[in-house]
Amino acid sequence: MNYIIREIAESEYKVLDDFLYEAIFIPEGVSAPSREILYQPELQVYVDGFGTKDGDFAFVADIDGEIVGAVWTRIMNDYGHIDNDTPSFAISLYKEYRNKGLGTALMKAMLNRLKNAGYAEDKDYASKLNTLYHQYYGNVPIAKYGGILTKKADSFRSAYKREYDLS
Repeated sequence: MNYIIREIAESEYKVLDDFLYEAIFIPEGVSAPSREILYQPELQVYVDGFGTKDGDFAFVADIDGEIVGAVWTRIMNDYGHIDNDTPSFAISLYKEYRNKGLGTALMKAMLNRLKNAGYAEDKDYASKLNTLYHQYYGNVPIAKYGGILTKKADSFRSAYKREYDLS
């Protein structure tokens, strides 16, 4: 499969709504919620005014001019909030494009972007999180690839130690 991983164009920001919807976990046998769920404040934090805040970066997977997946970061007060200097990740692909390496390619592009934007590496702690990240983001070897990118590694460590007991 030929694809291109590229930064999202400003004119394409609205597509993040589609991928936010695709990212909603729906257990097998349960009906998908209405798209109206996207207007809930706890979900709007991921997309409202995208491109206007520090830490707003996005890449898309493009196949023959069609966007089939996206990864984006934003400093926001979401479930995974670490601190006001560390962006949270969102990643999603249309179902038919999952498990084909696109998510890994998206994550690698984003990790490079964050590193180039000045986010520091925390390779030591990253090795403990590889298993956790594998569950959510596929086969991206975080520790080997470049570390968890955070401006405040200590607060990142404490947040994940509390949440996942990874001391």
